[in-house]
Amino acid sequence: MKKLATPVLAATVALAISGMAQISAPSLTSPTSPEKPPDSAGFIQRWLILEPIPANGLTDAVVQAAVKKEYFPNQFTVVPRDGDKVTVSGAELSWHAVDTKNYNVNLYHFSYALKKKTSDVLFWAVTIVNSPKEMRDVRLAIGSNAASVWWVNGKEVAAIYGDRQTVIDDGVSKRLTLQKGPNIVRAAIINGGGATDFCARFLDAEDKPLKEFTVSLGEIHK
Repeated sequence: MKKLATPVLAATVALAISGMAQISAPSLTSPTSPEKPPDSAGFIQRWLILEPIPANGLTDAVVQAAVKKEYFPNQFTVVPRDGDKVTVSGAELSWHAVDTKNYNVNLYHFSYALKKKTSDVLFWAVTIVNSPKEMRDVRLAIGSNAASVWWVNGKEVAAIYGDRQTVIDDGVSKRLTLQKGPNIVRAAIINGGGATDFCARFLDAEDKPLKEFTVSLGEIHK
């Protein structure tokens, strides 16, 4: 069943794009501080997002093949900065730093504001979770519209497939350890059509939202 596209709200906020004029993107703003804590429910609200790449298919095998394909150098290790550019199939794409006002990141708003495709596309997202200490037995809990694959410190830890709506904690990783200092969270979200967004948070050893960390972008804080 085709999903309904999220309407673009009349009231908008400015999203600053490095080297470009400001554009309007509902629910998204430019970061104004070096670091940001999660929200009251533990959701990560600050991300670097790459402009969308064409992609088709939402089944397990197709999604895994899509995210394993090399689109640009060091795509599984790069920690980009706002305004950094990559070239994918001859097209120059930019990374954009965004804060979301909500628990989720609305990728439809993001793409629409940039006059980019919102359907049959893949988004790469990266953030840095700065932990004040080693935290064992935590789990990454995610939701996405539609399919997505997630990595923590270079290891694939979660994936959900199919044409789905974003549901909080829809996919949950096995228990893992956040190291003291920076931890890189990376995601690939593939949308078939209509609305598209994602959300992510960590759950502690008792499966309660983890909030004792900050999030930063573009450089490693040690």
